Amino acid sequence: MISKELLQILACPKCKGELIMSTAADGLLCLACKLKYLIKNDIPIMIIEEAQTID
Repeated sequence: MISKELLQILACPKCKGELIMSTAADGLLCLACKLKYLIKNDIPIMIIEEAQTID
């Protein structure tokens, strides 16, 4: 699980915007870019090319 402190300092690598935790806590969402950055082994994968598109 990502700590609240880490979540506060992380930003979307594409737009530098705010990220929020997904409801399933399996990724970080950028609502501006409509991208989901997956979390694997408690490490967010912040690579734009590996992000998933969300609706």
